[in-house]
Amino acid sequence: MSGRPEPLRGLVLAGGRSERLGCDKAALQIAGRSLLERAVTLLSRVVADVQVAVREEQLSDELRRRFVLLPDAYRDIGPAAGLLAAHHLDPASAWLALACDMPGVSEPLLAALIAARDPRRGATAYRGSSGSPEPLCAIYEPATLSRLRNEVDAGGSSGLRAALSAAHPVLLDPPDPGELGSINTPEDMRRLIRS
Repeated sequence: MSGRPEPLRGLVLAGGRSERLGCDKAALQIAGRSLLERAVTLLSRVVADVQVAVREEQLSDELRRRFVLLPDAYRDIGPAAGLLAAHHLDPASAWLALACDMPGVSEPLLAALIAARDPRRGATAYRGSSGSPEPLCAIYEPATLSRLRNEVDAGGSSGLRAALSAAHPVLLDPPDPGELGSINTPEDMRRLIRS
């Protein structure tokens, strides 16, 4: 590896089915903006290029098609499908992934993640509430994504938390663990609206 780190690109994960919530997470509004728009804007402030990972059937979705879309590379493997599509698009870049349903994530939180990045390590992530890496707001280095692709192609796990843990990541403690919370259920949505 040369002395310069691999380029860093942004990926908003917006291909979820939102089954537990019962409505499209990406379309939820905070202060008049969808969660998807908010996530794209946030990533655009810290990296030069942002893609939005979606399922194939979401390519014509009115909300999503306003952005640069990247269809999932695999079916039914969750958010790993978006990251593997990003790796296929540009295997030489590292990818800062952010789930669209994490409204507490802020620009300073992302900036701190980028500042702590060590490309010699497989990833950079925040420590989640369980102590393991939070996979939906993390930087994935090319070698880690390549290993994940090989694992999936061999019929193995597509779990991002396990992939991050195996990558010996730089792990940061978030200033406020609540910043990494996601909206998965109607109760999560009600809590968001009350805050």
